[in-house]
Amino acid sequence: MGAEVLSSRAIIGMFYEILEQNTGTTWIDSVSNLFDSDQALETYPWIGMVPTLREWIGGRHAKGFNSAELSIENLHFEATLEILVRELRRDKTGQLAVRIGELADRTNTHWARLLSVLILNGETQLCYDGQYFFDTDHQEGSSGAQSNLITTDISALPTTVHGASAAAPSVEEFQHAVSKSITQLTSLKDDQGEPINETAREFLVMVPYSMLSVAQTALTVPRGTGMTEIIMPDNVVTKVVGNVRLSAWTDKFATFRTDGRLKAFIRQQETDVVMKAKAEGSEYEFDNDAHQYGVDTWRNVGFGRWQYAVLNQLV
Repeated sequence: MGAEVLSSRAIIGMFYEILEQNTGTTWIDSVSNLFDSDQALETYPWIGMVPTLREWIGGRHAKGFNSAELSIENLHFEATLEILVRELRRDKTGQLAVRIGELADRTNTHWARLLSVLILNGETQLCYDGQYFFDTDHQEGSSGAQSNLITTDISALPTTVHGASAAAPSVEEFQHAVSKSITQLTSLKDDQGEPINETAREFLVMVPYSMLSVAQTALTVPRGTGMTEIIMPDNVVTKVVGNVRLSAWTDKFATFRTDGRLKAFIRQQETDVVMKAKAEGSEYEFDNDAHQYGVDTWRNVGFGRWQYAVLNQLV
């Protein structure tokens, strides 16, 4: 008697089980909001800040949504795995579990791929205010001209140790660069001219892997170890993450505010991840002696609040 072929129901169950176990990339929730969608194109007219308190003179002054709008179109994404019936018969659960697990891993990292493309394109793609997401001349309402695209000349920093180049800064130089990024973030204003990051205390520094070692050291060195003191606001928590998808960056890094109610980016999802199968008893199996397992979802990403992100170019 031949070995029992693993059923499509069991394979689909295996996929969802692994999908739930693997949380994917940890920085995704820190820099983006997830919103449900129920149509092909979602428009967000609410990026502007809520009103600040004012003295009550002449009645209430209601403030509606900002006139600037952001639209995100849902796109259809899929990944399909073909498995020969003889593979099912001969393998049962061994190698098949590995392949299904890899498909679940790919699915879990999909948001990271979409957001990383958005980050890499931040200097060339427009956000809701009509400027590039990372730009030197943002302006809306009473904010005045503002920049979330800055440069740091590492050779001019007051450090005792200098790095070999902008792509290989010293620990002290990177500390000062991070401090400059956070200072720039806290200087930004909303459309009413109010400090938008006044209460910010949690930040994430995202670097290409080529900078990860120096970044980790720079942000974990205790004070009083001979390193040049860097000035930070009280009770600031700064975390570092390496992003392997930012390999095009060699001498720049991004800093994000992570404790705001709105984030720097938006994730939009119309449908959950669904696995479908053409399996036992199907016409496809009859014609090809194979099964297909397809994963698909409708989703997309977009730029949210540019005031919560700063790109720092080292020179």
